[in-house]
Amino acid sequence: MLLRTRENLSGARVIRAFSKEDEEMAAFNDDNTALVKVQKFVGAISALMNPLTFIIINFAIIALIYTGAIEIDSGELTQGELIALYNYMSQILVELIKLANLIISITRSLASAARIRAVFETESSMQDGALDFDTDSEVAVEFSDVSLCYSGSREESLAGISFKARRGETVGIIGGTGSGKTSLVNLIPRFYDATGGLVLLYGTDIKSYSLEALREKIGVVPQKAALFSGTVRDNMRWGKSDASDEEIFEALEIAQAKGVVLDKGGLDAEIEEGGANLSGGQKQRLTIARALVGKPEILILDDSASALDFATDKALRGAIRNIKNTTVFIVSQRCSSVMTADKILLLDDGNLSAVGTHEELLSSSPLYREIYESQFGKEVAVK
Repeated sequence: MLLRTRENLSGARVIRAFSKEDEEMAAFNDDNTALVKVQKFVGAISALMNPLTFIIINFAIIALIYTGAIEIDSGELTQGELIALYNYMSQILVELIKLANLIISITRSLASAARIRAVFETESSMQDGALDFDTDSEVAVEFSDVSLCYSGSREESLAGISFKARRGETVGIIGGTGSGKTSLVNLIPRFYDATGGLVLLYGTDIKSYSLEALREKIGVVPQKAALFSGTVRDNMRWGKSDASDEEIFEALEIAQAKGVVLDKGGLDAEIEEGGANLSGGQKQRLTIARALVGKPEILILDDSASALDFATDKALRGAIRNIKNTTVFIVSQRCSSVMTADKILLLDDGNLSAVGTHEELLSSSPLYREIYESQFGKEVAVK
């Protein structure tokens, strides 16, 4: 019932859009009725426990007094001994009732404790390295015959991926839905470990780096823009805990979000939970700015401009290209977002179909040309 309630709350607009309110209310009532029946059954048992126990105790006391009176009359038992026995029996039985209630509480607690223990005892399969981040090499990121197969999956999400990205380059990654774009960039901050091949950062195996040192130098903007309740300043300092207002405004300007923040009232403007008081494009720009505050060595934009209009997207890409010594990975399904990149990786069903500039791929890759023509038209591609 709680699962259905959570889905109905999170998908309220979808339910209204498909006019499914009555059906969802009926389904909720069915689940609620079933739960109420179980609760009534359990409640009835619990309600009868104490009265039945006290009835048994009282009958036992009656039997004790009756038997004790006979023993006293025959001279085998004194009145004081009977009263003492009665008091002992009453105390023991009352404590047994308390023990029964305690056992119920302990049983419930053990069920919850088992779940909590399972979470605490779960250990990451990734071993943390010990090296600090080293940026001496001119090759920032290198994939050498990398493959990735998710746990429980029979098929590889990535297979035989090899490429190099030099320091300061902008690398575009494009491909159809499910081609492995997000899986590829998630290997760079080591959200997953490659199941085959090597991922090298500045000439060193990524597994050798400390996770903390690694992720301090990598800025990630995920597909879904996630903001937290608090001020704009609080959210921006996730990228750098001691960031000054000047550093924050610099990042906001690059992300084309400075005007948004000023219109909202500045860095002290409140952001509601999940950024509910912001539009999709505003949330995306603020998440980009948050990643830029820490001045990362490597910046990953995972389809993070999908809600932006073309003019803002173009201005954003131009501002990011002006950042020096930062290697940028842009994941997108828009050709316009990656066509100015120094290098474009074209993925197809987990394989690296082609690598090159926009012009090179347009002339040599039928798949890239098809994607471009579907977005800009055949006539534009010919020109």
